[in-house]
Amino acid sequence: MRKDMLCLGIEGTAHTIGAAVVRKDGPGKGTVLSNVTAMYVPEEGGIHPREAANHHSEKAVPVILEALEKAGIGIEELSLVAFSQGPGLGPCLRTGATAARAIALSADVPLVGVNHCIAHLEVGRMATDCIDPVLLYVSGGNTQVIAFSKGRYRVLGETMDIGIGNMLDKFGRERGMPFPAGPRLEEAAARAEAAGRPLLPLPYSVKGMDVAFSGILTAAEHASKGGAPVDELAYALQETCFAMLTEVTERAMAYTRKDEVLLGGGVARNSRLQAMVDTMARERRARMFVPPPGLLVDNGAMIAWTGIIMHEAGVRLAIEDSVVMQRFRTDDVEVTWR
Repeated sequence: MRKDMLCLGIEGTAHTIGAAVVRKDGPGKGTVLSNVTAMYVPEEGGIHPREAANHHSEKAVPVILEALEKAGIGIEELSLVAFSQGPGLGPCLRTGATAARAIALSADVPLVGVNHCIAHLEVGRMATDCIDPVLLYVSGGNTQVIAFSKGRYRVLGETMDIGIGNMLDKFGRERGMPFPAGPRLEEAAARAEAAGRPLLPLPYSVKGMDVAFSGILTAAEHASKGGAPVDELAYALQETCFAMLTEVTERAMAYTRKDEVLLGGGVARNSRLQAMVDTMARERRARMFVPPPGLLVDNGAMIAWTGIIMHEAGVRLAIEDSVVMQRFRTDDVEVTWR
């Protein structure tokens, strides 16, 4: 395989359609030549899978062409095409997969299907100096604590109901905040903390290594209807939920005896979560790693890079076998590249 191989990665699991070109530079190292995204923002309510897929269908070609243009290459120069095979929303996944198949066939290059969750971890390993971290993966639809062991990425803990981002979005939506609500809630929480507002009590729901957020959401909704200020509730939500996530992450680090923790997913852009995990890591004499913001959210670069290392390890995917998998578990993947 050429050292300078070029991979086009296409991401389309939920609200974002993304395309990126990544160049392989050497063992464990790559350069993101372009990383373009377009996000579906619902007019009201949460994500509607069919409407999101329609958005992706309209934006896929412009996003892919822009990614190729920014990378300064043509389709004929690609070595590989990778796409997010799952987990995610079926209509959205199928849109991204269809685009990837079409380009792979046109360019006559191999096609690789990538697990979206694992891609967050692998792009983090590529973009930072970490080697063998515990990953705290926090996004809209996913919340998992992941670590590599015996040939697979093991899920050591996860949400028992909804993802942390989904919970924050639902709470914010009822307060009239636009999607995604996480950044607005972070601002509101910072205002409450700066003003010295009290920390309102909310259920702390850790069950072994797993967490649950639906009960916290219900309690926050009740408190809001009872007159509790939004800023104070945002503060309480962050402090409670992030403490839960930090606890199970620390337990995973202790169990696996790993001294690195990597953050991934859109919610990991939250500065308060980063601060709490960093404090925990330092107290353990460990290190926390956070990729650049553009690689935390859903993006094509993480798909492209993971596709490269999978293909290098001998992973092959025939077009007829490239069906999407809405419930593609992190621990279903045999990790042959490590």
